This record gives sequence, structure tokens and C-alpha cells, in this order.
Amino acid sequence: MNAIDRTPADLLRSALAADPARPLITFYDDATGERVELSVATFANWVAKTANLIQGELAAEPGDRVAILLPAHWQSAVWLLACASTGTVADVGGDPTAAELVVSGPDSLEAARACGGERVALALRPLGGRFPQPPAGFADYAVEVPSQGDRFAPYAPVDPDAPALAVGGEELTGAQVVERARADAGSLGLATGSRVLSGRSYDTWQGLSEGLYAALAAGGSVVLCRHLDRAPAGTVAQRVESERVTHPIGV
Repeated sequence: MNAIDRTPADLLRSALAADPARPLITFYDDATGERVELSVATFANWVAKTANLIQGELAAEPGDRVAILLPAHWQSAVWLLACASTGTVADVGGDPTAAELVVSGPDSLEAARACGGERVALALRPLGGRFPQPPAGFADYAVEVPSQGDRFAPYAPVDPDAPALAVGGEELTGAQVVERARADAGSLGLATGSRVLSGRSYDTWQGLSEGLYAALAAGGSVVLCRHLDRAPAGTVAQRVESERVTHPIGV
């Protein structure tokens, strides 16, 4: 964590400079048995590619709204940081009709079709796999993102005081996201090396903070669990031990 970080993208850059090889997000889907671990460097590469997609192929501009219709997932975290990198507003669960761009998982495609702008679909398959058959009217994220550049530079510097995140009926600037994330990290007792386990959804600030932002601000990492309610009894305790979780707070 760097005292001069003022946007979520700044937090990621600081994490990359401090220790690119350490784990940042370990994702479990207890409905499919999937486990994916992303180091800071790997996660940052996905963010850079996605930011290039947003700014280049999708022609989104700072201030444009991106309706994010996705569950708590490692690719959702990528999109949140990519939006922060481009100056677009990540509108979590937002109205597609009010957005210039919509990002949808396979369960929200019908709602996403209401967006009059660009539409991107994520299959949310293991290892970031593509749709067997691309949904009509959508770009398949898994097809579009691999060819994007590994380094990202915004056309204009991102304003930390501009809107950056909308969730739960509240809109926050990039600076406010960082400020809240730091405050949450302090109240949760997170520090460099802390490892948080969260099974919360991403549709509230609490879920986003415990499942991403607070650990990022503290120099920690997240074990993000989807469909934890479908896991066998004892899974959380086993995972806490095997993943060396220090803070099982979002379960």
C-alpha cells in the first residue's frame, strides 16, 4: 500500500511494484470444482488487456458507464480494475439501458440486451473459456481479450475525484473507493500478507471490499468463493487451513 495511491488502479500498480509473484486472488467455484489462482502479475495482465479492450475496441471514454452484470468471480474483479484504469464507471448490477457498455455473465444476457451500446458476454467457464456458441449480439470476452496488449496507458490521466464505482445505490469516486478500502482494511485488521476468505456476492460495498478492495489496499490477498452454499460440510474450515487464510470474514 502506497500513501499516494488515489485510485483502485493505483493500488494495483503499487501491489505489482511490491511483489508481482505473490497470489492476489484465488477463486473457487463450489458448483463446478474450479480453482484458479492469479498472482499480482497475472491479474494485472488480465486488467491491462481488458482495459485496452474497453478503451480501444469498445471505444469507451472516461465517464462512460459500464453496467457489470456479473457474480463474484475473478473475471468480475478484472473488470472492476479495468474500469478504474480507463476512467469508466463500474456500475455493479446497473441498469443496462443507462449504460454505454454492458458486461454480462451467462445468466443475465436477456437483461443485458437492453443496452443500446456495446455488449460483452463472459461465459465464466473454467480457465476463462469461451462460449461454445457466442450469444447473438454480444462480443465473447474470451475471444476478444487474448489479442489485446499486455500494457495499458489511458489516453488521458484518470481523475481520482471523478465517479468510478456505483454499487448498492451509491456512487463513489476513485479516491473514495481507496479511502473506504483502507478504512475497511484497518477495521478488519488486515496488513501486508493478510489472506481474506470471502463468500459474499459483489452486489454490495461490503462484498466488494471484503472480496477485493480491502485486501488490495492492505497488500493482502483474497480467497474468493462462489457457490459456497453448495460445498460439503467442513469446506470452509478445510479451505482456511489449506489456503492459509488469516481472515475468514466474508462467510
